[in-house]
Amino acid sequence: MIVAQISDTHIALDMPDADQRISDFVRTIADINALDPAPDLILHTGDIVHNGHRDEYAESAAILAKARAPVYVLPGNKDRRDNLYETFSAHKYLTLSAPFIDYGIEDYPVRLIGLDTLSEGNNKGDFGRERIERLTKLVDAEDKKPIAIFMHHPPFEVSVGPDPLNFVTEEAMRELRQALQRSGRITSIFCGHVHRLTSGHVGKIPVTVATSIATTLRKGTYPSEMDGRPVYYIHRFDTDGSFVTETRIAGTKVRLTV
Repeated sequence: MIVAQISDTHIALDMPDADQRISDFVRTIADINALDPAPDLILHTGDIVHNGHRDEYAESAAILAKARAPVYVLPGNKDRRDNLYETFSAHKYLTLSAPFIDYGIEDYPVRLIGLDTLSEGNNKGDFGRERIERLTKLVDAEDKKPIAIFMHHPPFEVSVGPDPLNFVTEEAMRELRQALQRSGRITSIFCGHVHRLTSGHVGKIPVTVATSIATTLRKGTYPSEMDGRPVYYIHRFDTDGSFVTETRIAGTKVRLTV
């Protein structure tokens, strides 16, 4: 099983680099479409757009419609749930009446769970009691397969960034971390948000963080072959219950194992 993870496309139509952000997104989807073997699905871990506007979502949806693999989306701090729901209402995994955009993907040897960490009006994530209860139900819906979690905000302190804590409070992040470790069946966590390639842990669970598809918004230092090229992740599920992750550079054949 193969998952292509993209994050932080930040599509905006009113920014000086708007065309570049769109181009980076288009190049990424084209690169994913050319993969052999093809991924089973594409999962966008949030900040699809930059201002939450309907026209930004329309542009993003048009780009994602060109993907050959099924697409799943999650909200980031720049997204708006109502406009995201409206744009992707045909996606059957979304429950339009739900207060949060969270779901399970059940069709593979590993269960994929998408979590909503959006805190409206705040760049940081949140995860209160109601969301923990929803996570618990998602985890407990099946008791045999290993689980991989996808979310926007990294649930650990990111020491390489300007602000290590990416949740509204330490308590919110601590309670989320405890909930993620409760079952013992979550083997991997994948995030975005900080616009840089980094990693961490929740207890013994490895957390892999993707950088922004938008090249003008990337942070950190990168090899020269990544200059001006969008970067995304390919996660290959291994039979031992873990993932092997490759960094893909759109438009090249370079593969870097994480």
